[in-house]
Amino acid sequence: MLRKNKWLMMIAVFALIGLLAACGPDRDEEPTPAPEDSGEETTGDGEATADKPEVLTMWVNDEESQLDAYEEIVARYEEETGITVEITPFSMLDQIDALSLDGPAGTGPDLFFQPHDRLGEVYLQGLAAELNLTTEQLEGYTEGAIDAFSYEGGQYGIPAVTETYGLFYNKALVPEAPETMDDLMDIAEELTNASNDEYGFLMEAGNFYFNYPFLTATGGYVFGENADGSLNADDIGLATDPVVEGAEMIQSWYENNYIPQGINMDIINGLFQDGKVGAVVTGPWAIPDYHNAIGDDLGVAPLPTIDGEPLNSFSGVKGWLVSEYSENKEWATDLALFITNTENSFTYYETAGELPARTDVEIDDEYRAPILEQAEFAIPMPNIPEMSQVWEPIADAFEFISQGDDAREVLEEAVEDIELQISSMGSAQ
Repeated sequence: MLRKNKWLMMIAVFALIGLLAACGPDRDEEPTPAPEDSGEETTGDGEATADKPEVLTMWVNDEESQLDAYEEIVARYEEETGITVEITPFSMLDQIDALSLDGPAGTGPDLFFQPHDRLGEVYLQGLAAELNLTTEQLEGYTEGAIDAFSYEGGQYGIPAVTETYGLFYNKALVPEAPETMDDLMDIAEELTNASNDEYGFLMEAGNFYFNYPFLTATGGYVFGENADGSLNADDIGLATDPVVEGAEMIQSWYENNYIPQGINMDIINGLFQDGKVGAVVTGPWAIPDYHNAIGDDLGVAPLPTIDGEPLNSFSGVKGWLVSEYSENKEWATDLALFITNTENSFTYYETAGELPARTDVEIDDEYRAPILEQAEFAIPMPNIPEMSQVWEPIADAFEFISQGDDAREVLEEAVEDIELQISSMGSAQ
């Protein structure tokens, strides 16, 4: 099999990693303590020992619905504490670069907002303060969401929202959600007529984000873990027996013509909205278009089980980080806990439409509640920088697997590619 030439891309990665390493922080400082009882008026989850500031600042992702939600939520915090909270609209994708300049200059925020898979970059640049939170303060957040903002054994963020995917089905074709993969395969066998573009089951099976739960169903993994629970980039599990078994299952979907080669989400969405697909794997972002197309025939469920066990989908988590440059770290932590508590997470969901990263928020929505149920079994995408080297080799691998190549050989070569690129990243530091 021919390997793609990635050296230009790798050179760029080396330069970036070298720059980040040069900016790396001294990690000997004590974590920011959790707010403790001091008699100060605070929000109730814990009380800060530090003097109360007059103002706290936060960078909120610049989407109107999210800004509307946080303006309502921080007004409650201001009323309860007397602290003014200043919100600056700021794209979360631009915040890291800006904070690396504004933080040292003293013009950065106390709180900033990030997707968890950028935490490795945040950590390497020393932009987020390590938080020392109590078990009581973390109660109610999903375990996976908490883990998403931990790095090298430390906690660096407080989760706000989570996103994963589930099984969407057309009740006109599939009256009840399939509970097991065997049930789903029966639907695929019964309803698929590829010559008429009719399918029982479709998914973007070559996309690692979506096929991850099927590859890891019987014990597969991306990276192993060190003794402290941190991810070990030297232990790549993507060619282990369980992953090969999952890849061969996916390959059988192509062989049985359940899924056509090269299909993408645009095609899948179009077919589903045209009423030609029984069930698809996708996320809550599809709900508006799907409901507009097929109305009350739309059903949503968690992913089917395999051997009685739930499938662990990939999840993305977004949350709040306390700036390492903040002079009000304890109070910024208090604010982050307040705006993500049960009541305020529900307010955020109602206004912004994003699912809370909590188990104690009841969502009365027949389409989104099953996604939240699936989120309890979701695994956050690895947040270490080495994960950036996984996506392309695995995507290439599944292109060959879909064409009938030996799954084990293809995955072993993909792992070799990943190991080479990760090794090269390390040599650039």
